[in-house]
Amino acid sequence: VAFDSREVGPGDLFVALKGASTDGHRFAPQALAAGAAGVLASEAVDGPHVRVADTQTGLEALGRAARARASGATILAVTGSVGKTSVRAALQACLGAQGAGSVHASVKSYNNATGVPLSLARMPPDARWGVFEIGMNHRGEIAPLAAQVRPHVAAVTWVGTAHIENLGSEEAIADEKGEIFSGLAPGGTAVIPFDNAHRNRLIGAALMHGERIITFGLCAGARVRATDFVEDGSGSRFTADIAGQRVAVHLPRPGRHLVSNALCVLACVHAAGADPAIAAATLGRLDAEPGRGRLIGLPGGARLLDEAYNANPDSVAAALATLAALPAAGRKLAVIGAMRELGSHSEAAHLALAPRIRAAGVARLALVGEETRPLKDAMPEAELLPDAAAALAWARSELRPGDLLLV
Repeated sequence: VAFDSREVGPGDLFVALKGASTDGHRFAPQALAAGAAGVLASEAVDGPHVRVADTQTGLEALGRAARARASGATILAVTGSVGKTSVRAALQACLGAQGAGSVHASVKSYNNATGVPLSLARMPPDARWGVFEIGMNHRGEIAPLAAQVRPHVAAVTWVGTAHIENLGSEEAIADEKGEIFSGLAPGGTAVIPFDNAHRNRLIGAALMHGERIITFGLCAGARVRATDFVEDGSGSRFTADIAGQRVAVHLPRPGRHLVSNALCVLACVHAAGADPAIAAATLGRLDAEPGRGRLIGLPGGARLLDEAYNANPDSVAAALATLAALPAAGRKLAVIGAMRELGSHSEAAHLALAPRIRAAGVARLALVGEETRPLKDAMPEAELLPDAAAALAWARSELRPGDLLLV
């Protein structure tokens, strides 16, 4: 099943969605030419098609049908202000390593009102595991998606300030994230970040829907907890105590946020009835997802810390902490773009990055976008650039062998 005609392969069903900027019916000929078996359409199409009143509703019906027919699958769902794509990808790998059947998972960031039912509709009936990412940027988006997924395990990776412009407060964000528990299947488990300021709010939401709660974190009291934590430039080592079972974990990259993500993964694996020891070994072999902390060697001997996918206060703080922990033969440089959807919190959030940038030892700094001007005012040595093209030119002119560049 596909709704992007560029992704259609032989035998696929093409869903012609109508969006604000384009109408998928225009691309039905291209989809059929690419080998689509047919089109799900709400108007006449020149070729084999199933006609419905509304193709979004039709796609959701396909998703619910696929979820119902995969009766042997254990379903996991992940949301959070940061970390959800990384946790989803790690869960896919860790469950795949169990040798207990196939894993079906969301691709890319298909985590919204169209991406979630698409990912469900693609799930094979014989899948052993299903791992789905659920996102939001407005109130009321998570509950209907969670109801479609009906997970046996539902996890919140973290609650932060991402999308605070649309929701108004971190408490409202926590409440919206907690809606993922409303979709839990009977007997389901809620997985909650113990170290987060909104832990109790999430627990309260889970108590209304979940039959079991598992917390994870570095602080004493978490049910899945990291002990003996050691971090250096080559990564992190710790012992994960998983409800009494202790496993050694080595993560190949530094960053306390990566430890939190790993603990979330191990908590989900435990809740799903899989083997955390196999998962822990798998975590040590995983690379970062593109744009989410991957370390890349560049021609000429410099390196790139690729955090380019998105920017919010929590993710930028985590990226700067990683930059601080990584060794560099030369200088440390950073290109930081605007953090959006922060509303009245924007100026303070950008200003709050200044001490983190200094603590990371950044020798040369470029800021991209007008929203970063408060940070420029606080750090006059920074370059304020208009767009990504200017930032690329700046990076090419600045980089020397041995440098480490965070984007």
